[in-house]
Amino acid sequence: MLFYYLDGTVSILDAGLVVIDCGGVGFECATTRYTQSQVKVGQKVRLYTSCSVREDAIEIYGFCSREELRCFQQLIGISGVGPKAALSVLSTNTPDSFRLAVLTGDEKTITAAPGVGKKLAQRIILELKDKIAGEQIDFSGNGAAGSVAIPTGSRTDEALAALQALGYSASESASALKGADENMSVEELVRYALRAMVLR
Repeated sequence: MLFYYLDGTVSILDAGLVVIDCGGVGFECATTRYTQSQVKVGQKVRLYTSCSVREDAIEIYGFCSREELRCFQQLIGISGVGPKAALSVLSTNTPDSFRLAVLTGDEKTITAAPGVGKKLAQRIILELKDKIAGEQIDFSGNGAAGSVAIPTGSRTDEALAALQALGYSASESASALKGADENMSVEELVRYALRAMVLR
């Protein structure tokens, strides 16, 4: 990586790219529809970057958040997933929805990205599920005074991990899952919890 981020003004927005003017120099950054939706021409922004250096070119990939950059780096670290496919996946998903799809094994969400088939989606899920779940802090809830008892069961545990990947605390997640049918799939459990939190 040549540099971690670019601070400057958006000078051009085009299909799949943002040009950032930094002190009179325009840096072309390939990016996602999500990042493009967060910026506009004339706006001062910071894009977090990943760089690819080849004999014939230097390519810069820019993202509006470190979370999206991390997802991109995780994707291109998978055999068979190049920058184009990674940008496609992250153009059809926010970082949170992408992580949720991986944690819940939701192939359909990932294959919604142009150029990403079922086999590639399965590989992405297989290689990133444990990594993404491992980024989360312990969610056992033990030792906290007045903590909510967390339901047990592997699917419930996966749902708890997915909810924490979305930024919810262990106690919030456990409380929202109270009363859920343990026979639900992980994806159904996550949706149940999200609805419960919205209705509070």
